Amino acid sequence: QMTEKEKVTIWQRIWHQINNVLVYVLMTVAVVSLIQAVTTPEDDTTNQQFTASFQVALIVSVITLNTWIGIYQEGNAEKAADALKNMLSTDARVVRGGKEIMIPAGDIVPGDVCLLGLGDKVPADLRMFSVSNLATGEAALTGESVPIDKETGPIPVADGLDPEQVPLGDRKNMAYSATLVAQGSGTGIAIATGDFTQIGTINRLVNQTETMKTDVLKQIDTVSKVLFLCICTMCLATFLTAFFYSETYYKMALPSVNIALVCAVAMVPEGLEAIVTLTYSYAVKVMASQNAIVRALPAVETLGSVTVICSDKTGTLTQNIMSLTAFVTSNARYKNNVDAADRVPANFVRDDAYLAERAVRDFKKKGAEIVADGPNNPAGRRGHNPSNHFTVDSLHTTENPEEAGKVAHPEEAPFENGASPTKDWIQAALSCGVLCSKCVLGENGGRTGEIGNPTELSILRASYFAGIDIENLKTECPIVAEVPFSSEYKFMATIHESSEVADDKLIAYVKGAPDRMVKVCKYQSKGGVIGDDAVEECNPDYWNEQIAILSSHGLRVLGLCRAVIPKDSVTAGENLGPEFVNGREEGAWLTMVGLCAIMDPPRPECVQAIKEAHGAGVRVAMITGDHKDTATAIGHMLGIVDEKFSEAVTGPELDAMSDDEIRKSVLTHNVFARASPQNKIRIVKALQAEGQVTSMTGDGVNDAPALKAANMGVAMGKEGTDVAREASEMILADDNFATIVYAVKQGRVVWDNLRKVLLVNTPINNAQGMSVLFGLLAQLPSTPISAIQILYSNFICAVTLGFVCAIEPAEDGIMAIPPRRVGKRLIGRFLLLRIILGTCLLTGCVVGSAVIVNYHYKDSIPDEFERLFKIRATAFNV
Repeated sequence: QMTEKEKVTIWQRIWHQINNVLVYVLMTVAVVSLIQAVTTPEDDTTNQQFTASFQVALIVSVITLNTWIGIYQEGNAEKAADALKNMLSTDARVVRGGKEIMIPAGDIVPGDVCLLGLGDKVPADLRMFSVSNLATGEAALTGESVPIDKETGPIPVADGLDPEQVPLGDRKNMAYSATLVAQGSGTGIAIATGDFTQIGTINRLVNQTETMKTDVLKQIDTVSKVLFLCICTMCLATFLTAFFYSETYYKMALPSVNIALVCAVAMVPEGLEAIVTLTYSYAVKVMASQNAIVRALPAVETLGSVTVICSDKTGTLTQNIMSLTAFVTSNARYKNNVDAADRVPANFVRDDAYLAERAVRDFKKKGAEIVADGPNNPAGRRGHNPSNHFTVDSLHTTENPEEAGKVAHPEEAPFENGASPTKDWIQAALSCGVLCSKCVLGENGGRTGEIGNPTELSILRASYFAGIDIENLKTECPIVAEVPFSSEYKFMATIHESSEVADDKLIAYVKGAPDRMVKVCKYQSKGGVIGDDAVEECNPDYWNEQIAILSSHGLRVLGLCRAVIPKDSVTAGENLGPEFVNGREEGAWLTMVGLCAIMDPPRPECVQAIKEAHGAGVRVAMITGDHKDTATAIGHMLGIVDEKFSEAVTGPELDAMSDDEIRKSVLTHNVFARASPQNKIRIVKALQAEGQVTSMTGDGVNDAPALKAANMGVAMGKEGTDVAREASEMILADDNFATIVYAVKQGRVVWDNLRKVLLVNTPINNAQGMSVLFGLLAQLPSTPISAIQILYSNFICAVTLGFVCAIEPAEDGIMAIPPRRVGKRLIGRFLLLRIILGTCLLTGCVVGSAVIVNYHYKDSIPDEFERLFKIRATAFNV
């Protein structure tokens, strides 16, 4: 079992809340008032006993309420480790004494032989020695959404690397604790349990990573200490004035002490903590309505000071839906509107300038070098299996790529540049991608209910939104035979009957890795038009260069081919081998129809959100496990990559850097590609070491330490794990980056409104205390305002006015100014000057009105006690 962090007792929580100098002052006042209430004679006519008792009850209520609110908020802090513990398996099947038995997972020891089956949670870190089609879902641990196939052989370690540096996703002979068996079965030997498992290591990091105290809470502590010194000074001055100067209390120790305590009650901002909590709570409510769920109230303010937002790419900055963005034919390029909601052919538009040249950084690279940095790389992402099955093994481009990429006879394309193709043309051109597929499109073209590889589904989705009836097309062209897909040859083929050809003919559709498709194509379709009179000799150099161009922009590429074959050449229901495509006697025989360019496109609202963030002086960095070219291309589209931050840095490059080198790197790069979860926490710490206030997004168990270490951890609400959500301060209910930018705006509003609250409340409290002192100096019969009036003013007037300030909307231009600098004072010189001015004005009005009333009624009402009623009534109203 994993070691649990020592629990904080309820008494420790209470002490943490009341361990505050202002609370000490209030407690002192409450104790003295209680003594005064008990010792006051019952026949006292000044209501002093009632006043003292009411004062005690009010102060105790304030302390109790504030303590309860604080304890409630802290209650969520320990849930991250609990969530990790709940992920662990409860029982396990092991072999002991030659027999298979069930035991509690906590009883497993290293050396136990454990058996795994479909649906089991892995009870410990296991070295597998027998597998049968075994695959485990490690999304929460490694971030890979595809189950990892397991094997039993040793894992080779690259020269110069320590075995511990091999990414978890590459350790295919291991099954990790708390992961789920997605398919098959297997047997392994336990090599690590409890704290020594990979998830146990993360548990230690979560427990050891201290949650940072927000800047506002630090400054409120500082303000409290300054106020305490001011209150002590004012109390002493009031006591000395009453004891030595006042005619009413001259040489009377206990009444003088009581007057000094009245001054303390006046100056202590009893409602300040409640107002701060209400300010936070209101901001939390507003943000929740915009899908930003804040778990810890003080974290609201941190958002306003964020200088760098580090965001995941997939699903946060992008739509997490693979989409066909472009279709390239022999003489034209068609751009597809991936954000379209209407099912019309006009979603496709011919645009010969769209992705027509290599990305600038790849102008002089060879085709193989471009593929190595892009999503078509067969090696996959760092520590992950490649999610694009149709990867490119080798791409040979010419020495003159500009010449090879030129379009021959663009004027012969079936549609003019800027025009949309017809529905029939789109259906004919994309029919290979639709029919040569086992995928099932989701409801209304979305992800709900979809089945199959995301790359293939993108073609079905584009066809659906172009108005094509996919089910009807499949019915009209029934499948006769097929070549199943295999990662060995990286293509699939299906044979169909069709009314387009003679009764003794069939259509073979082949879809696969583009470099392999070019090698088996003898012809190419003119402009994507289908027909015997619309074919010409294939130009391999042209197609290879188009593959290089699209890959350089971070796009996955798929080749669509077709051919007409005799009906008697295949048998219905036959499972054909790959030699049907690539082992024919005639060699190349297919017709290349076109190339599909596929990517996970940026969210349209994120482009504007990033512009707003940049306008507010907030840097946006993208951290992804994807390839360098893909990340850079998305960064360009979003506006993250520009002249200042033009390059991406990869995870392996970060691993090779020292801490000082990483600190320099995080200030010069906005895109971190092929990054591991370990890279994330190093990036966070490097930014913080450079004085940056950092927000970090994450969704997996392995992200929890980085989320907790960041100034503002942000977890995904849809795709995220419970552990990530518990370790974060904020959850995105819609997994949308634009929501973070909105939350930053609200954080700035909170800071502004807290300053407004201080501007209203502080002069009121100060003026009440100063009125007591200057009232005595003015030889008034007693204090111009009583303790009850002071408490009423604090809790009714000051809190009400403070809350009005707390819910004020954002000021104009709040997102057009840079983030406030780290360490900026809550009460700056300008605000302090206004507070002093307000304090003097209020004190002058209160004491002045009291002096005027006292002078006016001195002769007509000689009894000081009766005259004091009028003095206090007037002063309180003022």
